[in-house]
Amino acid sequence: MPATPAWPPKSLPRLFVPGPLGPGVSLELDGGQANYLGNVMRLKTGDQALLFDGASGEWLARVSDAGKKRMTLTIERKTGDQEAVPDCWLAFAPVKRSPTDWLVEKATELGVARLMPVITRRTIVERVKLERLEAIAIEAAEQCNRTSVPHIAEPLSLEALLKGRDHERTFYFADENGGEHAATAFKPGPALILVGPEGGFTDEERVAIRAAPNSIAISLGPRILRAETAALAALAIYMAVAGDWLVAP
Repeated sequence: MPATPAWPPKSLPRLFVPGPLGPGVSLELDGGQANYLGNVMRLKTGDQALLFDGASGEWLARVSDAGKKRMTLTIERKTGDQEAVPDCWLAFAPVKRSPTDWLVEKATELGVARLMPVITRRTIVERVKLERLEAIAIEAAEQCNRTSVPHIAEPLSLEALLKGRDHERTFYFADENGGEHAATAFKPGPALILVGPEGGFTDEERVAIRAAPNSIAISLGPRILRAETAALAALAIYMAVAGDWLVAP
């Protein structure tokens, strides 16, 4: 059956797997993925699933062998092209575990290309478990129909971010002291959005950020937002006015 908007069914399980993928490629899954397909989704030989590798789009695969702890899938055909992700990076000060998990999940759903944990003077969490955040991003991409997974960078200090960043990438930062309205500040093109910790930036940090090349202070409205809310609000506004939420004329 040829691919149509109604086929393959959206109810088919989707998995992120290492590539490269292509027609006829066989993949042997074990561990958590095999358990998910076999014991949770109850797939058996002959059943189908959707796969993506973050680079080549989405593919329809059929279970060619189903064991108790292993499962083999063979790719039949391509069902979707690789998505074009807006070149938007989100730098955020890690907060407690649950809010950070939620931030990563929702930022993935919103379409972020890269997530960058940044340690500031008032950051309350300095240890970031990248493997956990990567797993959360993968699961969110599987659920929201993305064909890519955002890259999660190693944590770095604010000083290192300011020193090492690409000056050609517009640097927006949410300043609780005010700035240009985010809806008018964001423009298409490579973007880095920085949101501070629960206690905000220190005066010294704010001065350094404002002095950075190609830096624009933005305002997220009249209310005080939690750190994770501010990060997602900024990202949502960017996607609406400069990202891939724009409706073609």
